[in-house]
Parts: sequence; structure tokens; C-alpha cells
Amino acid sequence: MKAIAYSNFRKSLKDYFKQVNNNSEPLIVTNKNPEENVVVISKEDFDAIMETLTINSNDYLMQKIARGDQQFKAGKFSQHELIEDDTDNKRSL
Repeated sequence: MKAIAYSNFRKSLKDYFKQVNNNSEPLIVTNKNPEENVVVISKEDFDAIMETLTINSNDYLMQKIARGDQQFKAGKFSQHELIEDDTDNKRSL
């Protein structure tokens, strides 16, 4: 993870935003007072983190994931062909 001083970040704000979004790499923006440092991440990465936290905090979902993982490790699974969803070509009434 790269770090940049606040003054340099401010000078090239647009470029750093593009860099963070294009590379999906967080950027630390530092200040003289370390307690004021921030991390800049893309909205897409933030949403993914929040979704992961939501799933991890849901005991029911985590139990289902653990059960599925155990079944997979025990070889108790089967493969199925994917069914293509053609909803994009259907007209709404």
C-alpha cells in the first residue's frame, strides 16, 4: 500500500482517485498528526468490504458456508450445467 503526504495528494487529487480506482489499491494519505491519516479506497472495494463484514456477522450464513465447505471437503457435491438466463431479451409488460 502506497502512502502520500496530504499536500501532494491535494495537488493531484484527480490523478490519485483514478489510480485508486484503476488499481484497486488503497492509498494512505498522511498528515503531520498521524491520528489524522486516512485511507482512500474505491467505492467498489468499500462495498465489497462492507458485504464481507455483513456476511461474516450473520451466524446463519456463516453456518451454511461452513456446512457447504465440510460437504465439499467430504466430496459430497455434484456439478450441474449452468442455465443461461435470457431475461435481457424478454420484454416487460
